[in-house]
Amino acid sequence: MARPPRHAVAAVLACLAVLVAGCTVGPSQRPPVAVRGDNMPVAPTTDPAAPPSDQALPEPQEQRASMPFTECTQDTLETLPTPPPADRPLRVECGELTVPADPDQPGLGAASLAVLRVSLASAPENQPPLLVLGDTTLEPTARDAVLLAERVAPEVLQEYTLIGLDRRGSGEDVLDCAPDDARAAIVDADPGRSSESDLDALLEEARSVVQECNLALDGGLSGYRTAATVSDIEILRAALGVAQLSAIGVGDGGAALADWARTAPTAVGRLVLDGPPNPALDEPDLSESRAGAAEAAFGAFAVTCTARSDCPLGPDPRARVTALVDQLRRQPLAATDGRRLTAGATITALLAGLAEPRGWPGLATALAAAGTGNPDPLLTLLDPLVGPRGRFDGMLATSCNDVHRRLAPGEIGDLAQRWRTSYPLFGSTFALRLLACAPWPAGGPAPTAGQGEGAPPILVIGTAADPRGPQDGSRRTADSLATARFLGWQGAGTGAYPRTPCVTAAVDAMLVGGIAPQAGTLCPP
Repeated sequence: MARPPRHAVAAVLACLAVLVAGCTVGPSQRPPVAVRGDNMPVAPTTDPAAPPSDQALPEPQEQRASMPFTECTQDTLETLPTPPPADRPLRVECGELTVPADPDQPGLGAASLAVLRVSLASAPENQPPLLVLGDTTLEPTARDAVLLAERVAPEVLQEYTLIGLDRRGSGEDVLDCAPDDARAAIVDADPGRSSESDLDALLEEARSVVQECNLALDGGLSGYRTAATVSDIEILRAALGVAQLSAIGVGDGGAALADWARTAPTAVGRLVLDGPPNPALDEPDLSESRAGAAEAAFGAFAVTCTARSDCPLGPDPRARVTALVDQLRRQPLAATDGRRLTAGATITALLAGLAEPRGWPGLATALAAAGTGNPDPLLTLLDPLVGPRGRFDGMLATSCNDVHRRLAPGEIGDLAQRWRTSYPLFGSTFALRLLACAPWPAGGPAPTAGQGEGAPPILVIGTAADPRGPQDGSRRTADSLATARFLGWQGAGTGAYPRTPCVTAAVDAMLVGGIAPQAGTLCPP
């Protein structure tokens, strides 16, 4: 397949960027959540005071990889939920990156992380790399690059080879160290029970997780944190043989890339941070912000469902789900294979499902099925998280290591009662999850300082109804980086790219055309 001239692609994307900038640049205040056509706001106009970009984005650099790769196309594509579109025959190559088990403890030895190179079958091997880094609650594995390759515009694949990197504790080296009973106790914790005895029992289960994982990892539990991923990114950049690396990061994958930009600004290529959390928050403020964000995401989910005449949850999804949770608190549902669906597990499945709007119809159907006595669909949604070799342990380790403050059970009990009122569906669960980190070793070093001075323009995207955190958290990330441009999307889910034409046009114009959007760009749902 012949690659179109770069200047031709850039010209097309420049037109898209002009349309985005001319029609959707507006005020910086948080936009309202709107998911139906009749609720869409009038598109704001360009702020005449916004200065044009005069800082060029670096040209993507051809890779000169020093790490070996082997062809693994068929084995990888067979694991995907759906085959790639017919317009993009893909080539997938597998490799391994050797990194320190913990960058701050050299004596712990080395670890191996899986790496995937995904490109059009006809692409040259030295095509510029684009790193794809997922969120630990979603698909924090090298396979995320393949999933994105299925969805991006062909022009992106004509310009880049997508590079997937396993987050620590995921993929081939998934962290699976927690005792099954203790993990289940954390997931199944009753959101309506926060007495002293309840919290003491849950704390003992959390202690057993830390003890077993420390034994299994020979003291290397602290290596599972976002700061360690920053080190991994820089090692990968060197192994790919480029002086500047372009990348897309989602959620805490975006947080890792933001910290990398602070520590190595001259190594940054074309960088997109999609939904990074507020870098200044520690507990309990971080969990409270996420409880509020989850409530907003559920509101978008409910509106989307009721916009259909056949919404499985009826005219009031919140009331139906609240009733289901209350029912399961009294009597969990037993599946034929012996598993149980509890109130806590239902909230966990709901939080996971809200991140991906493409799966919302199935989520609504699964919730409705549980309401009629069938727990199997919701339990199936939970399998990738808490099933065999699920991502729960790695997610828990990263979230606990990333924060510094540990709360006592009494403090957590008070928060559970208060948040139960402020965030009725999710508040108690987020409070009880703080107990899972209470016996964890103290958090890692202080957050990375600096504002990434010297980096090229960085695009930061915030989503209005992202269950992983409020849009304002992503805006704070943009504020903390000297060269960042903030783009707000009034949609829902974790990761805005490439869900919507407006966001896609802005990101593709930057990645392929080298055109950074103006700060304050606002995209409709």
